[in-house]
Amino acid sequence: MKQLIRSPVFKRLFRPVLTSSCVIGKRSSHFTYFPDTVPESQGETVRLNLFQSINNALDTALATDNSAVVFGEDVGFGGVFRCTIGLQDKYGKDRVFNTPLCEQGIAGFAIGVAVGGATSIAEMQFADYIFPAFDQIVNEAAKYRYRSGNLFDCGKLTFRAPCGAVGHGALYHSQSPEAYFAHTPGLKIVVPRGPIKAKGLLLSCIRDNNPCIFLEPKVLYRSAVEMVPTQEYTLPLSSADILVEGEDVTLVGWGTQIHVLREVADLARQQLNVSCEVIDLVTILPWDRQTIFNSVKKTGRLVVAHEAPVTNGFGAEIAAAVQSECFLHMEAPVERVCGFDTPFPHIYEPFYLPDKWRCLSAVKKIINY
Repeated sequence: MKQLIRSPVFKRLFRPVLTSSCVIGKRSSHFTYFPDTVPESQGETVRLNLFQSINNALDTALATDNSAVVFGEDVGFGGVFRCTIGLQDKYGKDRVFNTPLCEQGIAGFAIGVAVGGATSIAEMQFADYIFPAFDQIVNEAAKYRYRSGNLFDCGKLTFRAPCGAVGHGALYHSQSPEAYFAHTPGLKIVVPRGPIKAKGLLLSCIRDNNPCIFLEPKVLYRSAVEMVPTQEYTLPLSSADILVEGEDVTLVGWGTQIHVLREVADLARQQLNVSCEVIDLVTILPWDRQTIFNSVKKTGRLVVAHEAPVTNGFGAEIAAAVQSECFLHMEAPVERVCGFDTPFPHIYEPFYLPDKWRCLSAVKKIINY
């Protein structure tokens, strides 16, 4: 075995694993982070990264709602990404607690807690492992209000789940499952782009009277740092953010991809003299159709980018809706820049991701159409 490990063939084949720290560094730098800021009127702020901001929001929810409970795999000691660190010590084991390794059971229990009148906040350790809970979420949580004729509901129910590329997650720790759930009336699906948005949006989900899925781009947990207001605040769901105003092309994304598109807008201005409008969709379901339509009617061109595979990704729904509503304003077909129709790769992750160069190429194509 020692001879095999020392052999040149073995080292060449397994070099990405043996030098994982270098690989992680390279893969996690496919974007440049663009931090948000808040006006001084928001009051005192504190420097937080994404996981600390989420922890702060959960702390706020537990402090302001005595019925709120937080649970999931390993959340008692802080979770694998430390989002719940310190909460069990502060609020006790009856309000912040571990569950068995059973996502279907976590979802079923979460629904029962919410139906019983409490505020239910469940963590799925990775979005990739939410699928065993799919039936509970789609057929029970999403339909509870409808099937009872609004007599009963399981509002105040939030599922948190880390999602997306992280640089070394490969096929079981890198997926973006938003499109699976976006086909389900009765759910709300939210993806933050940074700590400021995460705190306000998570509190909005927790207090919403409908079941919500809150997807957290895991690569941002430590790389995204902003000055976050210490006070309690919420942010509106189903409201897209225009981050950069432009005249020639509309760029739409969510989560980590927003930071890629911000850089693409800069490159397009510098290299192509093209003015791009960058929009963060924020909420996948129900999505802010009017903001997107208004922008496309102005620019006449649209590029949608997301990490999930291109076929039946949520970008396809946006493209179809824009084609239907904005057709007479369009100067070119909608371009989608997405992950490929393959399982999420490990060492080939940099080629799989819709990075700034692929997105910039789409801008060139749509301008020259």
